[in-house]
Amino acid sequence: MKTLIVAAALMLATPVAGQARAETVHAEPRDIWFGTLTALCGQRFEGRVVSTDAADADFAGQRLTMFVRDCSTDEIRIPFAVGDDRSRTWVITRVGEGLRLKHDHRGTDGRPEGLHWYGGVTTSPGTAERQDFPVDAFSVELFKAWDASVSTTNVWAVEVHPGRMFAYELRRANRHFRVEFDLTRPITD
Repeated sequence: MKTLIVAAALMLATPVAGQARAETVHAEPRDIWFGTLTALCGQRFEGRVVSTDAADADFAGQRLTMFVRDCSTDEIRIPFAVGDDRSRTWVITRVGEGLRLKHDHRGTDGRPEGLHWYGGVTTSPGTAERQDFPVDAFSVELFKAWDASVSTTNVWAVEVHPGRMFAYELRRANRHFRVEFDLTRPITD
């Protein structure tokens, strides 16, 4: 049974000798993480590239924004804008006992564009602050078909540190990309 729990413990009053008894409710780290991300729904934030790979220069020179939007109990969609390019959306979905991250790339006409729907699925409970998404089999085949075999070992990560920072990260051999968003300053434009 999946239950979103943001608090790690729940105090229950019991009639045992007139005292309150503490009963610990154990939540999976991924459920706490998903609940923390859901709490950001409806808010937009500005970020910056914090990795130093030369390949990230184009992103580093642009305004980066994310919008935690379209939240349900099983899916969160987060459009990610790079300057005026609004073609990217991160889609995080509950699947079985884990979470899946997909990259939804669409043109201005709303149709899938280029590399589309690649991503990964968690293989461990992660932590309440960080979830890792190793590349899935569908994405490996997609990358091979697009002559992007270098991406077949990708591991994406998403971190949520309440009231402080949200991070999106990509790692593979000889590649590290990370962008961090300031959660202390929601934006309206």
